[in-house]
Amino acid sequence: MTVLPATSASPSATRKPSATAPEKKYKCQFCNRAFSRSEHRSRHERSHTKERPFKCLKCRSTFVRRDLLLRHDRTVHAKDGGVPLHSDVKRRSGPKTAEDAGSSKSNIGIDASTLEQMEASSDGMVDIETAAMLMTDFHHKAMASQEPEGPIDGSEPIISPHGPSLLEPSVSYTPGAMSLPQMPWDNFMPQPMAEPKAHSISSSVSGGPDASQLSFNTSATVQPHPHQLPPIVEAHQSAGDALAPAFSSLNSSMPLSGFGTPEALSPYPSMLGPVSPVDYRRSPGPSQPLTVAKAPQLTSEDQCTRLFENIKKCDSESALLDTFRLPSMSVVNRYLGTYFNLLHPHLPFLHPATFVPTEASAPLLLAILSIGALYTFEQDHAYMFHIGSKVLVNQFLQNKENFSSRKCPLWAMQSTLLNMVFASWSGDPKGLEWACSVKSLVANMVAGNRYELKNRTEARDGAPPSREEWIEDEGCRRTYYAVYIFFGLLTMTYNHTPAISFNEFDTLELPSSESLWSVESTDEQSWQDTLAASTIITFREAHDSLFQGKSVRYSAFATRVMINALFLEVWYHKRSPEALQDIVTEYKLRLALETWEKSMEICEPETVVVQLSAPNKGHPLIFNAMALYRNTRARLLVDLRSVQEALRYHDSYEVAAAMTNARDGVKRNQEMLTVIQFCFDYIEVAANEGIRWVARTSATNWSVEHPLCGMDLMVILTLWLYRLEHDEEQANEEELAMYNNLRKLFDDESVNSYGAKLSSVVARLWGSMIDEVVVWGITKLMGEAFKLHSQALVGYEDDMQSHSGSPTPSMTSHRVEALEMQTAY
Repeated sequence: MTVLPATSASPSATRKPSATAPEKKYKCQFCNRAFSRSEHRSRHERSHTKERPFKCLKCRSTFVRRDLLLRHDRTVHAKDGGVPLHSDVKRRSGPKTAEDAGSSKSNIGIDASTLEQMEASSDGMVDIETAAMLMTDFHHKAMASQEPEGPIDGSEPIISPHGPSLLEPSVSYTPGAMSLPQMPWDNFMPQPMAEPKAHSISSSVSGGPDASQLSFNTSATVQPHPHQLPPIVEAHQSAGDALAPAFSSLNSSMPLSGFGTPEALSPYPSMLGPVSPVDYRRSPGPSQPLTVAKAPQLTSEDQCTRLFENIKKCDSESALLDTFRLPSMSVVNRYLGTYFNLLHPHLPFLHPATFVPTEASAPLLLAILSIGALYTFEQDHAYMFHIGSKVLVNQFLQNKENFSSRKCPLWAMQSTLLNMVFASWSGDPKGLEWACSVKSLVANMVAGNRYELKNRTEARDGAPPSREEWIEDEGCRRTYYAVYIFFGLLTMTYNHTPAISFNEFDTLELPSSESLWSVESTDEQSWQDTLAASTIITFREAHDSLFQGKSVRYSAFATRVMINALFLEVWYHKRSPEALQDIVTEYKLRLALETWEKSMEICEPETVVVQLSAPNKGHPLIFNAMALYRNTRARLLVDLRSVQEALRYHDSYEVAAAMTNARDGVKRNQEMLTVIQFCFDYIEVAANEGIRWVARTSATNWSVEHPLCGMDLMVILTLWLYRLEHDEEQANEEELAMYNNLRKLFDDESVNSYGAKLSSVVARLWGSMIDEVVVWGITKLMGEAFKLHSQALVGYEDDMQSHSGSPTPSMTSHRVEALEMQTAY
């Protein structure tokens, strides 16, 4: 290495490493390396221990070295605001003379200590960290691109009881030298930002409210509610080391220019509609520009004050006096944006075009804001809104005289649904218990409201509804189906008995296309023409057609509804005592599933597109429906109810034990290979997109349905691989071909790090992928369970000769060698 001499006038500036080299008395306890300074040894030893002690307080990333943290802060958070971090070297070096300062900019002086520091850093982790920061920069640019505009007249950091403030006063400074292409997403998760002063129910507003003078309450922090659930929102690096070998797939999938994410924008803005929601190909119909729905927003501080007054008015018992505060307008807009841009496309029962925050019911608005806060990782506000919404709904139900489900307003059903979604996937068993306790109430609301809708429709005596009437009726139908889908997810995840049967909907029309739901017509006649040209069928008609093998045309939302109906029929069939003998019913179910898959090809076209990164550039509802379809096909053969029931109690060790004990249910036969193909298709989506990319973005970009649907599939896949690796019976050609296809999804280093057992690799990578960034706490629980399951697959022996007739875990190594690959990679 060439050492460049310094050109400073001071003779002491020139270093002679050979003459001043210190003694290397600090030896590494893991290898033969030695260093002259203890901090250099500590830094090197972290390459062995994988310790990451330097944490970013702005995004919770962790790093091996402080200089990597500093570089991360400069390159990633330069445009986010906040006080930049400073180097320890600058603080230790003391004041510089003007001469030294001038020479340091143009010359590089490297002494023996610097060389040793570089040598200690050469542990093979720099490239990975740099790449990770690059991807994080892409991610944050996408979020920062939609930061709410407008001046901020003050700043108030959000104080978290679990750590220091995540929001700091905004300070402008020169960003890092790294320049990256701008993400093309118009709506994504913005970064948390400092918020101005906000409204408090405990404030006096009798003398004319002033937004800049109202405080939240007597305290500057969010007061925790006595019944608040534990924190569920995390963004951590638990999977960093496990996923590092698979990082190459992410780099290979990332383009050098243009879009910063694989298939980020669907479709491209230059396309004209209508297009198929399955893959956004051109569909028949008159050409018209594709549109993107806009999230409702507040436009003035007066509207924010009106929100505050609505909430106060709704709180008749003053139950929120000491625990609630309304954030500033910019923060409320951010939460509205994240809800309508990140959750709404997966469960579109609200009507964005007519949703006015200042006119919406307070409980519904708080429920929306609670989920919006989850997607921005601001858990204090998320729980505050969630609890506030539940309190207000409870007050309404208790104070309503002569309450009847027929007269229950739609907002009460929608608010309770969103609160149940929040609680069920929170990762806390108490939240799930509360959601289960109100299932029958919501089902009763659906039945009563459905009866009133039927009466309204019959009262028209065949006359078509006006646009306002249709929006009201369609909003009711979409809410019913949203509840139906959510109850189906509870059944799939926790093996809970469904609270609503498909017979409840019978003659109810299926949801319309998103284009019709969001159309903006200038006059009533054009609206009536658009409605008459749309294809809308009833639930019963679609159901019967599927079981008759006839493909039918319906919307993307209806596609999601129908696969939910088929899933529940499979669930009922498998719980029937005659399921093993009822071959006819199983044949009909398989026929209906195959017909459903074919029906997607003629799905109702769309002109309203969703700018979320979904593989194959399809609508998120189609992407979600395919996940449930694969899960349903697997359930026709494998029953994992023990795993689902263990998941109810949110103990990762119990869930992992149930996974391991389910090995007897996974056989090796031709029928199982069909199921394994569905499992392969499921994990191939993540592998093709890039494991690391999916780990970083799927929490916000994809629906929670994907980790929920994927749990059964990954358990089946890992147990099948385990049998293939440990059974004495040799693998046949088809099994070996499938094993090879799965093996090609991962690089050699990933597999070798787990003792060449592919079953353990799949379990570990899947667990690490779904819990790296946590929006919904249930994914963290599943991730931990899969990691424990991975350890069991490595260290346990499947004792097929046990006298008890059930597999008994044993820590002894298996006598059968791991399956050897027959093909070159």
